[in-house]
Amino acid sequence: MSVYLIGEMVRVAFRAIWANKLRSFLTILGNVVSVGSIITLVSLIQGINDEVSSVILTQVGADSFMIDRVGLVRSEDELERTRNNPRISLDDAQAVRRFAPSVSAVMAESRRNGTIGYREHILERVRIQGVTSEFIRFPTFDAERGRLMTPSEVDRKRNVAVLGWDAAERLFGESDPLDQNIRIEGVHFRVIGVSQKKGAVFGQSQDEYAVVPLGAFQRLFGSRTQLGLRVQPADPDNMITAIGESTVALRIERRLKATEDDNFGIFTSDTILGIYNEATTGIFSVLVGIVSLALIVAGIVIMNIMLMAVSERTREIGLRKALGARRIDILWQMLAESIILSVLGGVAGTVLGTTAAFAFDRFAPVPASVHLWSVTLAICVTVVVGLFFGLYPATRAASLDPIDALGRSD
Repeated sequence: MSVYLIGEMVRVAFRAIWANKLRSFLTILGNVVSVGSIITLVSLIQGINDEVSSVILTQVGADSFMIDRVGLVRSEDELERTRNNPRISLDDAQAVRRFAPSVSAVMAESRRNGTIGYREHILERVRIQGVTSEFIRFPTFDAERGRLMTPSEVDRKRNVAVLGWDAAERLFGESDPLDQNIRIEGVHFRVIGVSQKKGAVFGQSQDEYAVVPLGAFQRLFGSRTQLGLRVQPADPDNMITAIGESTVALRIERRLKATEDDNFGIFTSDTILGIYNEATTGIFSVLVGIVSLALIVAGIVIMNIMLMAVSERTREIGLRKALGARRIDILWQMLAESIILSVLGGVAGTVLGTTAAFAFDRFAPVPASVHLWSVTLAICVTVVVGLFFGLYPATRAASLDPIDALGRSD
């Protein structure tokens, strides 16, 4: 089929659509709503996935893994088996350093919510994080203003703190927070740095926190606070080796027999992301499937309208055949109208869905991310819908006998 014939079919199709503007609008309305809903839903799902992935990578790190008292629990039986696991201790951290040669850094940390104050300003339920001196080896810690704590300050349990961006903003406003004294749980700490802004997740700020030496943290909340270990392999490509050596180190430290299970948990960011994706993929697939049913309804509407158009244009089709139009020409002409109607609805739905996704991202505490592949897929699906549901009406039109068609129309 030549380019000229394709262009002529498209021109005739647009002319037929324009001649029945209201009917054409009502025909594509189903596609507009269904495609718009799919684009919005997929954008929200992608936004949530991107946000959750970012948080997990920030908290755990892409090139490190966590050791905790309890690992990732998936059932009540697993939870019951881990109830009596001993707490993670600094001796465990030392054992990993000693017996895991592929590990370059081991940081012990603990977290609690607490109160931070500066003069008359009070922030409640702020995340207080205590860390050991190895924290500077992990890229998740930074100081946009000022500096990070030195290993000497951490080892000597100095009352110094690095604030999150929002915590500093809310406490000090336009004033310089560096070298100012704040109160953490009523105890004075000197601010030496402010971390780079990380933003919010589902409307919850990720920048309301304070990082302090672990020893100072334990003076505030007690030495029995729950510890976790963050471990960094010397080579990120040897993550599995580092995990294996750390497991052996902890089993030696805890004197576990070969027949006994591990009484600690080890997990990476990939482990958490895998469980999250496993838990949500089914739910998201069902939601997209339900919304996609609207496309089938829209396709049925297109088929019915095209059947009506065939009945109304019987004389036109008969005349074209009498003048030499072939069966395949009529078939492609009707298919072109069906596909163009469907694609017009898809394009309008894509614009509507993209606008809705950006509105959610801008004005609601729900992230949305419009990906090019989802827009491309939506347009391709509308082409398939137009082709599939337009095939039967097009076949009916192409099979009309020109003499009978002209006779029935008189």
